[in-house]
Amino acid sequence: MVRVLGVDPGLTCCGVGVVDGVPGRPCTLTAYTVIQSDPDDDLAHRLLALDGQLVGLIEQYRPQSVAVERVFSQHNVRTVMGTAQAGAVAILAAARAGLPVALYTPSEVKAAVTGSGTADKAQVTAMVTRLLRLDAPPKPADAADALALAICHVWRGGTRDKVAAAVAQARQRGVR
Repeated sequence: MVRVLGVDPGLTCCGVGVVDGVPGRPCTLTAYTVIQSDPDDDLAHRLLALDGQLVGLIEQYRPQSVAVERVFSQHNVRTVMGTAQAGAVAILAAARAGLPVALYTPSEVKAAVTGSGTADKAQVTAMVTRLLRLDAPPKPADAADALALAICHVWRGGTRDKVAAAVAQARQRGVR
């Protein structure tokens, strides 16, 4: 069983979801939330507040790894910059805690949870609700996206992490 903290980075609204699971089996919801900041506040303070809240969530839920959405090119440079900065804060918070970080593109996450890399937000939210056996969809969509990232990592990254750990152990024993 692995616990993964998923982060859908955003400077104004950053989704965070925590699930427990093993590859090939349904995951279990542990928690989800959205970290918000005021766009009128100073950028440095917004990033610092995001870092503090992510560190607190990592300490509270003690995940074994963190999955962050990879920033992809958008037309709005300002949005991309805020998303990239928030993603970097999440990566740094995880690294500071000694946790491995995996990055997934939106289409990888969509494909993992819906079967289609072109699924829309409503389809992702519906599948997250179904996969986690929730009574109601997680809201807002940033929270559902963060949970989808965590599920994607359990299903896709969990196996990769186990193989990497086995290879590392073999190398320590001198096996090649």
